[in-house]
Amino acid sequence: MLPRILGWAIVLGTAVVALVFVWPQGFGLQNQWVAAHVVALRGTAAAGGAVATIVFLLLALARPLRFFAFAMAAVLALFAVANVAVLTARGFGGSDASATRPDSVTVLSWNTLGEVPEASTIAGLALERGADVVVLPETTDPLGEEVAIAMREGGSPMWVHTLAYDDIAKARSTTILISPDLGDYEVVSAEVPGPPGNTNTLPSVVADPVDGDGPRIVAVHAVAPIRWELRNWRSDLEWLAEQCAGDDVIMAGDFNATLDHFAGRGVDGADLGRCTDAAAQAGAAGVGTWPTDAPPFLGSPIDHVLATPNWDVAAFEVLQGYDDAGSDHRPVVATLVATG
Repeated sequence: MLPRILGWAIVLGTAVVALVFVWPQGFGLQNQWVAAHVVALRGTAAAGGAVATIVFLLLALARPLRFFAFAMAAVLALFAVANVAVLTARGFGGSDASATRPDSVTVLSWNTLGEVPEASTIAGLALERGADVVVLPETTDPLGEEVAIAMREGGSPMWVHTLAYDDIAKARSTTILISPDLGDYEVVSAEVPGPPGNTNTLPSVVADPVDGDGPRIVAVHAVAPIRWELRNWRSDLEWLAEQCAGDDVIMAGDFNATLDHFAGRGVDGADLGRCTDAAAQAGAAGVGTWPTDAPPFLGSPIDHVLATPNWDVAAFEVLQGYDDAGSDHRPVVATLVATG
């Protein structure tokens, strides 16, 4: 009797843990240790659940373990299916963002892993996609200038703005390129870490139009939710939500967070502040952008383009053709169209 009770206790306990890991925001745990990591890699979690299901089905061949093993297999199978269902609902598609319109703004974001892709590669991609805004986390000012020069020679001049917390690591720099067609911009985020002026560990660039006519543009780099940075990571997401409190905002970059982690930080149905995720609107929010050495299904969609309701998403795409360029992130590109 005791082993049977213990077995069912294990099954019920596993079911509770599985439920929490499938939808941690339902329990307010989406930003907590372990749950935040499991939900960030839903595809990997689903694959793990599928493998564990097979193991328990094999164990069910042993007569003494049959009922316990079948029960565990059922729980783990449901866990895998639930994660696949969430990813499927968010979408694995997207649409080609290469076509632009006169009233559109095309935003390209690519974490360069400390400037591994060459300037010519970045500029070539930006020119091919007709980018008006290029967000480059982990990119210093010199490389940003190289990209801008290459784009100018390609017929698309850009203004370059960079924030660096120090010169020790290139990851401590973030660069944004903005087309003069959007007007003159000035950086209003602080050059020192931490709210209220910036993200905590890695810099983000907040640029406002000088004449007040045009969107606020935010180049994002939130810290990863590793154990000793969890507090800073949560603080970064709160600060980023505050940057999207206005009526006209475009944000892009490496958020080190998925839609699950944004939960509870949106206003009036938005995802983060008043901003909505372009990938979610385009049906591509299930496509992993990191790491490039894993298939997109197994990766984590942590690179985003978001915008306030005055922008419609005409196209969004996770670019998988640059996995050999050296970065561990895939570039994302979105075309936004003003609704007004």
